[in-house]
Amino acid sequence: TFYSSINRIIFLFCKYCSVGHLTFCSLKNLVCRQPGIMQDGYGYAVLITGCDSGFGHQLARCLDQRGFVVFAGCLCPEGAGARSLQSLSSKNLRILKLDVTSDEDVKQAKRVVQENLPEKGLWAVVNNAGISDWAEIEWSTIKDFHNMVDINLFGCIRTSIAFLPLVRATKGRMVFMSSIFSFFNCLNMGAYSVSKRGLEAFADCLRVEMASFDVKVSIIQPGNFGQATNIVRMKTAYDIWEKLDDERKQSFNQHYIKLANEYFLSTCKSGFKNADLVINAMLHAVTSAKPKSRYLLVSTMDMCFFKLFPFLPTAVTDAVFTLSSMYTKRKQIMHTHST
Repeated sequence: TFYSSINRIIFLFCKYCSVGHLTFCSLKNLVCRQPGIMQDGYGYAVLITGCDSGFGHQLARCLDQRGFVVFAGCLCPEGAGARSLQSLSSKNLRILKLDVTSDEDVKQAKRVVQENLPEKGLWAVVNNAGISDWAEIEWSTIKDFHNMVDINLFGCIRTSIAFLPLVRATKGRMVFMSSIFSFFNCLNMGAYSVSKRGLEAFADCLRVEMASFDVKVSIIQPGNFGQATNIVRMKTAYDIWEKLDDERKQSFNQHYIKLANEYFLSTCKSGFKNADLVINAMLHAVTSAKPKSRYLLVSTMDMCFFKLFPFLPTAVTDAVFTLSSMYTKRKQIMHTHST
């Protein structure tokens, strides 16, 4: 798989760059020993979007247990996820109907939050709501891109702008759920990467502006946590093929699409099986006296590669993909099909 190819590169890199590896471990230990973690959130509120399932669902429970008043935004407030969250939480957790693509939902959520704020106010907004999908760019429509960006990017912007005055008042936190695909231009993740790269640009600009108000802005960058959440959209090769127009069907073939689908599913299964690493980072971003600007959340072995990747020349980062067996098969199949 592609990840196994990356791991071979990382192994060699780590072998000959042990100083860099030791430096990373030292920095990691320093973060773990960092003092100033809020022991409890009594008197403070936190708003989290996307709490129906996944990271948002788990974070809401954790912050509720720490004494925060939690406003848990759910797309389906009457759904199984919201009901489960409510039943497992204290009376300090409140379910909000919150579709981040809806101006009216965001306005209504803000009214509810303002009317029910505890004495110390709104400490943090965690922009967690998001969707994921995979497809080559030519397998996507403008509607696919629009839907992805509307939720992952504009949803965060819409929510942030609405709630920033309340967070400014407490000198609190703004937290954004991004991804390694914000900088790692992987095959089949075009629309998702566009949405997350835009999100990080927004968060970076916000961090600079909010520094004057002592508001901290953090970006969470998870790697492969497909098994730990239900964010990854599962589909069959037939689903993809049927969506293509005749012109695209002339360029791509069902055999390749079947291989690509199997490869993607196998890659998802190779990731983290639980979300602990992400939840701990989100908790740190919300409760630490000195939260990090970015939390890159991948395995220790992968860390060296992904730390280095954004600084490599484009020719090198593009060449990395030639190490993938799937990329090689793609080129062979496309060439055969075109001839």
